[in-house]
Amino acid sequence: MTQATTEPNATPAVSTDDVVKAALKEVSNIATLPEVTMKIIHLVEDPDSTAQDLNNVISNDPALGARILKVVNSAFYGLPGQIGSTNRAIVLLGLNAVKNIAIAASLAKLFRGGQIAPNFNARDLWQHSIAVATTTKMLAAKIGLGLPDEAFLAGLIHDIGIMVEIQARRSGFIKALAKKQQNPNISLRDAEFEAMGANHEHFGMGLCKQWKFPQSFAYVTGYHHRPLELVDQTHGLTLLVHIADILTAKLGLGYTDSVEAGDYDPEILTRLNLNVEVLNQIAEQVPDAIQEASALLQDGG
Repeated sequence: MTQATTEPNATPAVSTDDVVKAALKEVSNIATLPEVTMKIIHLVEDPDSTAQDLNNVISNDPALGARILKVVNSAFYGLPGQIGSTNRAIVLLGLNAVKNIAIAASLAKLFRGGQIAPNFNARDLWQHSIAVATTTKMLAAKIGLGLPDEAFLAGLIHDIGIMVEIQARRSGFIKALAKKQQNPNISLRDAEFEAMGANHEHFGMGLCKQWKFPQSFAYVTGYHHRPLELVDQTHGLTLLVHIADILTAKLGLGYTDSVEAGDYDPEILTRLNLNVEVLNQIAEQVPDAIQEASALLQDGG
């Protein structure tokens, strides 16, 4: 923990980790995914679980089962023929993919809050998140990464730390938004840190750890603005989300004040074997793809 300052009448300094822990204790529904989704996560983590075990859990939530079938039968996966049962979907896609679809379907309910400040609406953040999710999935397909559901979910949750701020530190977040509006040159992360002692990357990474998400998702939420600071080799998703974040900001999709980089870092493009021409081609396809993704998730909102 950061040492307390010795200045007279000064407030003792608190570490960023402590700020995050305190906020996560105070959040309500954002820190708790729906019970059925948590059951699915725990099941998939259990190496002894079977497709039938997962199907039994999903069958207790008909609405979730319907959304999973909707995704499986969409162009998202491009599977031939109509799949009429969640059991068949699990067999075709695997437990992990179905888990990711279930989480994505649950998240729309968490992105609520409406107009928080004159320059921020939670619904715009959700639209931005869908845009980044869609773009990340397209980029993953372009570079041959595979795992479309994982890439989509990584993009969907990249700014989830903002939802923690809205629920647990709303006044601080509103102060950060005001500071950002007064001084457009300051990053939202810096404004958040000044107001709360932590920013949405810190809160997002903390929430991913609380949810026991894979390390790759913790990296995405915690480093999507500064992916080159990661030395771990398993940071491909973070690089993709970073590029998707910039691309969607260029298109003006949803809430984009959180996006810091005005253009793509050549080093990141090289690492991903991408170039601006390819990104421009993908950008042309993004609006139509977002419409489809929004339709798939709208039942969860």
